[in-house]
Amino acid sequence: MQLRSSRVLKLLAAGQLPTVLKLNLSDPRVVEIAGLCGADAVWLCQEHVPNDWLGLENQIRAARVHNLDTLVRVTRGSYSDYVRPFEADATGIIVPHVANADEARQIVEWVRFHPVGKRALDGGNLDGQFCLVPMADYLRHSNAERVVILQIESPEALEHVEAIAAVPGFNGILFGPGDFSHRIGLAGQLGAPAVVAARRRVAAACRQHGKFAMTAGLIAPFPELIEEGYRVIGIGADVLGLTSYVQQRLEVVRGLVSALPAAVQPPPRSPYA
Repeated sequence: MQLRSSRVLKLLAAGQLPTVLKLNLSDPRVVEIAGLCGADAVWLCQEHVPNDWLGLENQIRAARVHNLDTLVRVTRGSYSDYVRPFEADATGIIVPHVANADEARQIVEWVRFHPVGKRALDGGNLDGQFCLVPMADYLRHSNAERVVILQIESPEALEHVEAIAAVPGFNGILFGPGDFSHRIGLAGQLGAPAVVAARRRVAAACRQHGKFAMTAGLIAPFPELIEEGYRVIGIGADVLGLTSYVQQRLEVVRGLVSALPAAVQPPPRSPYA
């Protein structure tokens, strides 16, 4: 049976810069739009988005149609919470709020098969093509082609980022500038010196220990991110694209309305009326 390889890992190996679109909307058609436009992966979310499992499975199926990787940010929880996206055939998981190397080792132990970790064996789900894949192939593919990303987003975690990056068995680190800036009392100030220094330290730890660094978006001038070592590039989010488009079109229409002759111009009103 043919098992799908990670597009992100393949592109990284070729020296490319894989792109990731974050999705807050659960409609699989949004995934298809990302694929048709040429994105390399979509970031699905269980931490801040009320996705159910059926919706996630449909998004993952839509991604496969277009050879998109799916990276599911899991809720902080048990072994089962981390493994279930893989069994639904997601390419990878993003584990939020990792604080230290012990947590990183625990995650690897939960989600990697022997000899890397101690993940419990099934194979009867889509990732094992319902037991149609030979066991040796299933185990090899799961350890080699399923992506594990740990998210660093607190000052406490930053103090341990080098030790976290040194843990074997996971692929990359995602720096979370939003929560980091909030935790240091500078919410949303992504260009603040302390936030920039943290971003650079995360990337340096990744370079030192052979992990890729992933951005949560275009959070700084692109050349700076590349020079720092970021290689998996968040390009934005579906809701940001939709809201900016609606705002732009409303401004166009309001401008056209204001240019109408006074005789046909409607009276002023609140946009929320």
